[in-house]
Amino acid sequence: MSVSQQQIEESIAKYIDPYLEKDLVAAKAIRDIEINGDQVSFKVVLGFPAKGHYDKLIAELKKQVEAIDGVSAANIEVSSEITAHSVQSSLKPLEGIKNIIAVASGKGGVGKSTTAVNLALALKEEGAKVGILDADIYGPSIPRMLGIASAKPESADGKSLEPMQGHGLQAMSIGFMIDDETPMIWRGPMVTQALEQLLSDTNWTDLDYLVIDLPPGTGDVQLTLAQKVPVSGAVIVTTPQDIALLDARKGLKMFEKVEVPVLGIVENMSVHICSECGHAEPIFGQGGGERMSEDYDVDFLGALPLEMSIRTNGDEGTPSVAADPNGTVGMIYRDIARRTAAKLALQAKDYSNKFPNIVIQNN
Repeated sequence: MSVSQQQIEESIAKYIDPYLEKDLVAAKAIRDIEINGDQVSFKVVLGFPAKGHYDKLIAELKKQVEAIDGVSAANIEVSSEITAHSVQSSLKPLEGIKNIIAVASGKGGVGKSTTAVNLALALKEEGAKVGILDADIYGPSIPRMLGIASAKPESADGKSLEPMQGHGLQAMSIGFMIDDETPMIWRGPMVTQALEQLLSDTNWTDLDYLVIDLPPGTGDVQLTLAQKVPVSGAVIVTTPQDIALLDARKGLKMFEKVEVPVLGIVENMSVHICSECGHAEPIFGQGGGERMSEDYDVDFLGALPLEMSIRTNGDEGTPSVAADPNGTVGMIYRDIARRTAAKLALQAKDYSNKFPNIVIQNN
């Protein structure tokens, strides 16, 4: 009995991808279905980096397809193809950067920079080319977290800067230009100008994602980012604490007002697990991030435990994902990275570079 392409597609469609939250046929991720007797082969091309998910995905699809009468084996290739996605209507994507993801929080002390650097490292671990921009001018922490605090960026032409390299990430921060002890006693316009220069004067190379670690709050820098920087999406970081959630809601509302889609919420310090006895205790409350995601109809990307290693790894210049990409904490960040990138992959693509520039001349 011969097998039809429709049968193959129907069997593939029974599997709902946990990151796209839809079947792969509907997501237009299935390519080149070939039927050769009782052998079936096809390709899966995901719009987001997901190396840590490939094996499970192949196993699930093989199970579905090989259950069809007349199919003895399914050969499946999985890859990722990351494209540029749409940004604010008045802006165009920057050269060398396909997508910019802003990581924000309503208030300080919720682990936003730790989340930003581990998210960037997790996206890299999943197979993407990634950079990180430290937009926290007053309190830059990314150089220390990447273990390159004493390094200084080079300039080949005296006008633009080469990005620093840390754990496989391209990185830029005002922290590379100033001494650790030097306070930035700047007014708002100087800060926003510095952010624009750090972004536009750095020679970012072929990035799939640039993660921007924003300062906490909803002030000048955040508004500059929303008005002048082509952002594809934002991630809000909070803790389960009511006060933190109150401020996180303000951040979420700000992005909605300025046309930047919120990709989801990450909850830090969700539960403390005692290193001595293993007892779990929700020190800062429970389920706040999930409630907030339901209230505002945005995705809950994941929750991180209150664990000492996350803090010590960052302080020592080797964040959790770099220290142990396959460990418990590393895998949580990688799952969050896949969810974030998959959410972005479902958004409209950017076609601005596909259209020719039309010039009208009077002859």
